[in-house]
Amino acid sequence: MGLAEPRQAEKGSTMHEVSLGGVLADYLTGEERECTTYEDLRQALAQYLVEELGYERSQLVPRFSVRFEAAGEEHSREADLAVVTPEGELLLMLVFCPGQVHTYTREVTALARLAAPSPCPLAVVTDMREAELFAVDNGEILARGLPAIPRFAALQKLAANRPHSPLGIERREKESRILHAYTGFLKTCCGATCSLP
Repeated sequence: MGLAEPRQAEKGSTMHEVSLGGVLADYLTGEERECTTYEDLRQALAQYLVEELGYERSQLVPRFSVRFEAAGEEHSREADLAVVTPEGELLLMLVFCPGQVHTYTREVTALARLAAPSPCPLAVVTDMREAELFAVDNGEILARGLPAIPRFAALQKLAANRPHSPLGIERREKESRILHAYTGFLKTCCGATCSLP
């Protein structure tokens, strides 16, 4: 499968997601999705996992929501995809980013750590050209480059080797504050035109 080429931003900048009008079909669910500057790349990621890396559609949860409390309020953020076992255990979160991949890893680490009922052991950030696979427990980068996204045959062993016990209260509060700060930045960085996930 040929992957869609990511849209280019000026060096050092982050392009923001905007509606292009119209809809497209979600690869996993068939539901209509708003067509945006990056939605086709998110769909390409799901297709890549299924058709090239051996994932079953039933193992992929699109727009996986993580709820957390910060500043006295309840909030939520989404991972573009989550990989789960038939029993519902989280193995991997994948987040598409429209900027430099390494600048998203701390944010996505917090997101994965706050997953319920326990942290997701592994996470991937990718722009569909570059990718980083990292361990959620300590933030260690395990692999870089698009081949860093593990094939399903290797994923369960990778996940089993990473601790992912539920967070204590203090640690959860810390991660919630971090994720809330990133979320707040996305809402204010460019006003109403910004709709990054």
